[in-house]
Amino acid sequence: MDQQQYQQIEDQITPPTPYVKNVLKAFLIGGLVCTIGHAFTYFYIIFFNFTETTVGNPTAATMVFIAALLTGLGIYRKIAQVAGAGTAVPVTGFSNAVVSAAIEGKTEGFVLGVGSNMFKMAGSVILFGVASAFFVALIKLILVTMGVVEW
Repeated sequence: MDQQQYQQIEDQITPPTPYVKNVLKAFLIGGLVCTIGHAFTYFYIIFFNFTETTVGNPTAATMVFIAALLTGLGIYRKIAQVAGAGTAVPVTGFSNAVVSAAIEGKTEGFVLGVGSNMFKMAGSVILFGVASAFFVALIKLILVTMGVVEW
């Protein structure tokens, strides 16, 4: 059997991928996650007197905590099986990835298992996040110094 025959057999056996259905589910559930985030934003603004400029951190922390809790309880995985890419909304998806990696390493001990596995996942994100923040700040500093933008 050559490669072409194998590919024909594989195409016959493999069911078609429902792209439109998957995109719609990801869009709707990802939108629901963002809507929940906005609900927390308004909750903090109304009940705790945060401003629009200061409410971002508590909202992100709340979403990270909820995603970590749902991951630890095994619920996030079930939601992800239905939603697909819709659960990869940046803050909650990152929280899920870090907590999942930490859970996988718990049999190896707290430091070498949980700690190292957690930062295998988070390390590259933290590294490139800090590096990109540095370069954006440097560009802004140059633009402010040149008088192009105000601080």
